[in-house]
Amino acid sequence: MPQEIEKHYKEILKQYIQDQNEKDLYSGQKFSRQFIEKEISPEEVIGIHKASLKELFPEASEKLWHSFDFLIEMMIHYGLALQEHQSLIRKQEEMEMEMKIAAQVQNTLLKTKVPNFPCLDIGFLTIPAKQMSGDYIYFLNEDPNTASVAVADVIGKGIPAALCMSMIKFGMDSMHYESASPGIVLEIVNRIVEDSIDDSMFISMFYGKYNADESVFSYASAGHEPALLYQAAEGGFVELDAEGLLLGINRSVHYEERSVQLEKGDFVAIMTDGVTETRTNAGFIDERLIRSLLESVKDKPAQEMADTVYQHLGELQNFQLHDDFTIVIFKKEDK
Repeated sequence: MPQEIEKHYKEILKQYIQDQNEKDLYSGQKFSRQFIEKEISPEEVIGIHKASLKELFPEASEKLWHSFDFLIEMMIHYGLALQEHQSLIRKQEEMEMEMKIAAQVQNTLLKTKVPNFPCLDIGFLTIPAKQMSGDYIYFLNEDPNTASVAVADVIGKGIPAALCMSMIKFGMDSMHYESASPGIVLEIVNRIVEDSIDDSMFISMFYGKYNADESVFSYASAGHEPALLYQAAEGGFVELDAEGLLLGINRSVHYEERSVQLEKGDFVAIMTDGVTETRTNAGFIDERLIRSLLESVKDKPAQEMADTVYQHLGELQNFQLHDDFTIVIFKKEDK
């Protein structure tokens, strides 16, 4: 390292030791910039300091100089660890920024318009556990007599899951599903998924279609959580399940289709496993809790019903979700 730097440092140090005033201390602070400009490491600075003290106090104990050798070794390893730590922080900050941008892009790409549909009150809510969501809701309402919804859940998280959802939306946007039955819709989407995504990724999906003329709700499922049908006349729930493999496993899968009649006050709740498998410190919740929550707000608007379920189950987890949380309510009203 340049001898003039060592010499200058010794002069500043000597002056400060003699007078110990703010002016000399400020001179030392300004001088430290030269260490940075010359890329002098912290352990080298300690070496300069030690050499300067030896000249200023030649009769000092040898043990004192050994303590500086110890400090130099400490600073070498500290400097390496600090550089690694700062590098990891920078990478983490870059990753978080990229995830934030990706989440914003995902929200823009996956926006869906809730049908303004007579005699059917629709409420929904989807909350990601992390920045990127693996759940997806897609509404369709091109036909004035039908309203359809797809609720999907990617088995996976992060950007790969988000890309899968974008691919599904693109496939559904490019097709006119209003004239297709739920089973056919899933067969078409399954072929798109099977052709497009990695073999390690799978998607569950529930597709429901409400026909206003007949008050009939038709549905099919690709390995998704069963929906819940509340029948007001009976005052109880029925599971809406149908046979069908997850999307992306087998190109030639057939999806069973079923249908139910909806009466005034009936509603269908479609959920992902982030709702049905809510975890607390005591373990997984009992599904009867979800049914009890839904029944307690059965006379409320559909959106308030969805919000209530999230509020209660979120509180049980201190709003630290373990999985993406998605619920859709289709509630039959008077004609």
